Amino acid sequence: MQKRKLGKSGLEVSAIGLGCMGLSFGYGPETNKEEAIKLIRSAFDWGVTFFDTAEAYGPFKNEEILGEALAPFRDQVIIATKFGFEQGKTDLGMNSRPENIRNVAEAALKRLKTDRIDLFYQHRVDPNVPMEEVAGTVKELIKEGKVKHFGLSEAGIESIGRAHAVQPVAALQSEYSLWWREPEKEILPVLEELGIGFVPFSPLGKGFLTGAINENTQFDKTDFRNIVPRFAEENRKANGVVVEKLTEFARKKNATPAQIALAWVLAQKPWIVPIPGTTKIHRLEENLKAAQITLTEEDLQEIERAFAGIEVQGARYPQHLQQRTGR
Repeated sequence: MQKRKLGKSGLEVSAIGLGCMGLSFGYGPETNKEEAIKLIRSAFDWGVTFFDTAEAYGPFKNEEILGEALAPFRDQVIIATKFGFEQGKTDLGMNSRPENIRNVAEAALKRLKTDRIDLFYQHRVDPNVPMEEVAGTVKELIKEGKVKHFGLSEAGIESIGRAHAVQPVAALQSEYSLWWREPEKEILPVLEELGIGFVPFSPLGKGFLTGAINENTQFDKTDFRNIVPRFAEENRKANGVVVEKLTEFARKKNATPAQIALAWVLAQKPWIVPIPGTTKIHRLEENLKAAQITLTEEDLQEIERAFAGIEVQGARYPQHLQQRTGR
């Protein structure tokens, strides 16, 4: 597995990381603990050194599983986690007050069985706490050695600039894929200018770009895709054309749609590190092999042409969650 540096921070990670959220949150029943640990350790065996979690995933269970799984090789990996929700529960709203950031850091260190958090993200921008206070608090944690790098998630360009002026932001984590390209408009140019790395989550479109989901797919009742407009039955049917085009191109490259979707993200900038998640070992292996695929300039132009006339149907979040992004 090749390595990449997240912007100018000097933080070096595997070209593809592992998003661990789905092991215990968001996509239906949580994965059996032993299986989750096996998957995380398999990722490490195949060269992954970048693992993403958050107190809100569970809440708390995800960090505990990751801490246990990575304990034998803690010094060979980079662990990213997040703060910013009241009591770690997304439905209770934001809380990025300095005392909460500190409390979350202390609790996360224990759950992750470690003495430092390599990358500490603000999970969502808190409109009630000035960004300067947030960045200043993380700066203090960095001085104390409890945190190594500061990150933001789903932040807008104004928040990024204000944070970066107080404490250099190593990475921004936001959604980005062949079917959600909004960051290209404003976000990516700002990150390039400031030397901030980009960590796309859902680079496979929450599973849709793998080709395993269609209008007949039934999600578990606890799967949050049930409330995502883009995953409404009629939109899944309309968006099937995206997967058709992707599959068509993948066949020519002797690859899977998921691998091409990931290779496309990797080809956009050398400081982009996607973090696809999965609960299945065979999908993990498939995803990681995307790092071996090189898309030429002609390939990228062909993909661009194929997708140019497609308008993806449905918002990526329901309204109440959409309000938490881009601040």
